[in-house]
Amino acid sequence: MVNQSSPVGFLLLGFSEHPHLEKVLFVVVLCSYFLTLLGNTLILLLSTLDPRLHSPMYFFLSNLSFLDLCFTTTCVPQMLFNLWGSTKTISFLGCFVQLFIFMSLGTAECILLTVMAFDRYVAVCQPLHYATIIHPRLCRQLAGVAWAIGLVQSIVQTPPTLRLPFCPHRQIDDFLCEVPSLIRLSCGDTTYNEIQMAVASIFIVVVPLSLILVSYGAIAKAVLRMRSAKGRRKAFGTCSSHLIVVTLFYSSVIAVYLQPKNPYAQERGKFFGLFYAVGTPTLNPLVYTLRNKEVKRALWKLLGKDGDSEES
Repeated sequence: MVNQSSPVGFLLLGFSEHPHLEKVLFVVVLCSYFLTLLGNTLILLLSTLDPRLHSPMYFFLSNLSFLDLCFTTTCVPQMLFNLWGSTKTISFLGCFVQLFIFMSLGTAECILLTVMAFDRYVAVCQPLHYATIIHPRLCRQLAGVAWAIGLVQSIVQTPPTLRLPFCPHRQIDDFLCEVPSLIRLSCGDTTYNEIQMAVASIFIVVVPLSLILVSYGAIAKAVLRMRSAKGRRKAFGTCSSHLIVVTLFYSSVIAVYLQPKNPYAQERGKFFGLFYAVGTPTLNPLVYTLRNKEVKRALWKLLGKDGDSEES
């Protein structure tokens, strides 16, 4: 076995067993990355320039957009390089940096989506107290907690993962350095790492998702009690975008980190991993832009058009 602390790099197999698919994926990933940069930058710009978007909901959305920009930039350039060329290597340091940042941002997104669900819960279930509860200072604190938990999680899990005794072939059956793939590459005892990943999955994936579901359960009850059809539509419109984003993100994360150990699940997990690394950051701004009237008004205003007339 190769010394786990050596600077020897890794070989990212990705989809190399399907060479005809790699060129197609290169085009898809490149276009998705371009849309991700465009869409999330646009949301950051609109949230900054339009005073009507200076609210807690769009503050959290701006954090999500910035996070998605960093999230994809961590892995997509390396992915494009590997998909296009025959060289599919990544240095030990590059793998460490990619794993550390990717895990930190992925964890932060799990927590941030939970915070956004809490924001929607207060907006729908306690609208009269919304401004008092969700004040700017609390928004900054909640966003800071999300980023901090992501950083701590990465500090705790990245070093033990890369200290594993890896097999001599150093072939990672994935398109980036992720904990499950690196654990599978190890030729030594991975019991501690698997337990650590299971515990992290519970606290970072299962618990936040449960809190989101509880929040939306309370929101659904509050909406059903509303007598006004207009009020129900407004509440639904306020929450539907976030719920779609949560569904897209968590379904793919669960498929990657909570999958059974078999070759079929492992192959399927690569496609789900590709989706949550590239697909969800691309779709998030589209979901929020196409389903949100305030964002569309701000966009028309930025383009020099009358947003209200365009909406009508």
